Amino acid sequence: MPDITPRTSNEDLAERLTHARYPRSNSYDPRWVVENQMGPNALWLLEWLAPALGLDALRPCARVLDLGCGRAMTSVFLAREYDAQVTAADLWIKPDDNARRIAEAGFADRVLPVHAEAHDLPFAEGGFDAIVSIDAYQYFGTNDLYLPTLIRLLKPGGRIGVVVPALREEPDGIEPPEHLKPWWEPDFWCFHTADWWRRHWTRSGAVEVEAADWLDDGWRDWLLWCDVIAEESPEEFHRTMARRVGEMVRLDEGRALGFVRLVGRRI
Repeated sequence: MPDITPRTSNEDLAERLTHARYPRSNSYDPRWVVENQMGPNALWLLEWLAPALGLDALRPCARVLDLGCGRAMTSVFLAREYDAQVTAADLWIKPDDNARRIAEAGFADRVLPVHAEAHDLPFAEGGFDAIVSIDAYQYFGTNDLYLPTLIRLLKPGGRIGVVVPALREEPDGIEPPEHLKPWWEPDFWCFHTADWWRRHWTRSGAVEVEAADWLDDGWRDWLLWCDVIAEESPEEFHRTMARRVGEMVRLDEGRALGFVRLVGRRI
């Protein structure tokens, strides 16, 4: 059972989360999005990624791997908005849980939930038209050897697109930005700049980097989402985390923290 009763009506919540930059995301039940979130608003980030990745240009029923899909919201989004056939792969969320959520959304025939670890993906080479990863790739993709292994799952010329929490500038030395020290966690060392990611992917020799850019005012979206989750999430863990991250993002005001999207085409 949820830990709390929602504080606002669905109508008020929808009004609060309606965003001119994310028209597709605005059509989703805001309570469903809140209850199934696992970090920053994954639908907003995927909608930002979509034009750079060329999702509208995919053939009908193109095969897409949603890597680190969490509770499969992004997988449902890919099936609904882009007519994709999606493999929803995640390590932490059980496939049965995601299968129920996917079926309730009406896409049981289009989204296949799979339990998989990012370094042991049970898929054939060249089996996907595109790979997508939202707020997950930073946890396993900083390894120099990872991308060439992953990219073999793409058809020649297929694209990979990711969105990751990021930094405007790489920290100098071993210390985080001074104003972020009270909130800094060891996991944050996987946050990097757009230039760092472009160089990281380019030198792998696996892809031609087609985009590596910063989300303008992304910190404002992040802060709005944190404030909503801190008030509306049914899970105490997520409310507590959202309050802490929100404090950090509010103090930072985009000086250091934001989001980067990356798109690469298999060579």
